[in-house]
Amino acid sequence: MSKDVNQYQQVSAHGGVAASDPHQLILLLMNGALDAIAVAKGHMRRNEVAEKGSNISRAISIIDGLRGSLDHSVGGELAVNLDELYRYMGQRLLQANVSDSAEWLDEVTSLLREIREAWEQVPQELRKIAGADGDGASVTELASKRKQAAV
Repeated sequence: MSKDVNQYQQVSAHGGVAASDPHQLILLLMNGALDAIAVAKGHMRRNEVAEKGSNISRAISIIDGLRGSLDHSVGGELAVNLDELYRYMGQRLLQANVSDSAEWLDEVTSLLREIREAWEQVPQELRKIAGADGDGASVTELASKRKQAAV
């Protein structure tokens, strides 16, 4: 998760969340990507090309960090689906940058908000279980533990 920690440090100004809480770290990354997309959209409206590109690149980098946190050995189909969705979001952001498409920024924002809302619903007890050993849990580890608890 070292790439995730770097992403966390880049967006840590958005909150005082300790890096030892993997659930909060993922939320922080998602919020950082959403913030970068919103700022890029403002720059797009003002025809500030360099700033728009910089913020879209930041969002892509954060989404790549989220993608890198997926544990395919634990997450199975969920990890595959999230990986493909994160990849799609990155491609869409690149296309939005090249074509100045606010609609594509909005599409990625909508997708990322849905993922964030689902992530926020992870029960507190599973957050504690996943982070108990101190090594930091991946997105898919928490989701897999939630699925097991429901069975």
